[in-house]
Amino acid sequence: MAATIKDIASRTGLGLATISSYLNGGNVREKNREKIEQAIQELNFEVNEVARGLKTNRTHTIGVVIPELNNIFCTEIITAMEDILRKKGYATIVCDCRTDKKLECEAVDFLYRKRVDGIINMPVDSTGKHLRQFAAAKKPIIIIDRKLPQLSCDSILVDNRDAARKAVDILIQSGHRRIGMITGPEDIYTAMERYQGYEAALANAGIAVDPGLVVHSDYTIRGAVAGVEHLLDEHPEVTALFAANYEMTMGTMIVLNERGISIPDQMSVIGFDNREFARALHPTLTIITQPTEAIARQAAETMLRRLEQTQSQEEGPQELYLQTEVMVGKSVRQLES
Repeated sequence: MAATIKDIASRTGLGLATISSYLNGGNVREKNREKIEQAIQELNFEVNEVARGLKTNRTHTIGVVIPELNNIFCTEIITAMEDILRKKGYATIVCDCRTDKKLECEAVDFLYRKRVDGIINMPVDSTGKHLRQFAAAKKPIIIIDRKLPQLSCDSILVDNRDAARKAVDILIQSGHRRIGMITGPEDIYTAMERYQGYEAALANAGIAVDPGLVVHSDYTIRGAVAGVEHLLDEHPEVTALFAANYEMTMGTMIVLNERGISIPDQMSVIGFDNREFARALHPTLTIITQPTEAIARQAAETMLRRLEQTQSQEEGPQELYLQTEVMVGKSVRQLES
């Protein structure tokens, strides 16, 4: 015979009202939630999610749309977010749009039709048009790693200007003047911010910016390979490279390895993200590291807070900036003055 709500009450010692609140998506104390979930598992109690969703107008699912599932920055954030949301009873539906605006729009439309309670997006479309139906429905929208000025929503960001400035400052202080940068598309927020940090560091040192030393790629390994090859062919005088995301760091290292260019003797390099990759190289790579766990935690907690707020409690959109760090390796050479 199938277990009932009364069986859960008997097993946990909790009242029917508390158990009913949990089953219908209401808030219960953490210790009570744990008791109920353990009893549900032990009794093989089947929660009718469809009926619960119809009653509460909640599906307890969060949509996540990212540019590339094979991007280490994205996957680390998704993993940490899922852990936090799962503990609060929320499942996630993750969509990879392959850095394609049309696919991104289709993914968002799919999630809207699936009636997800909110959406977390690392957007490709900088206009935010693809999210308007979520905004019109007053469903929470959390943006990661980007800003969408035309859309009223929360943003979880890192200080990208400071990140690039720190990297380029290290190279300048080591005597480098011809510093190449491999960054993302000019219309992507992170790429613009990181380029501005590169530009600011050079300006502070009295070094003129040479546009020919800046490669605007597509934040992919393949794009970086093509861009770095072109940069080195056109500007063999370059003594240092700064790659402004992990995939482009990989692409940069592939080109240098295939051309037999010694690091740091013939080329100094600073990359972005993935501590394990940086440590596995010989010599170890100096990189800018982003606080992926903090980004994930802030995105998940902001989503949960928005879902729990009543209309009268709602605050305006928040922008949260997190700081990057430098992990020093042995990939930068001190030039003789």
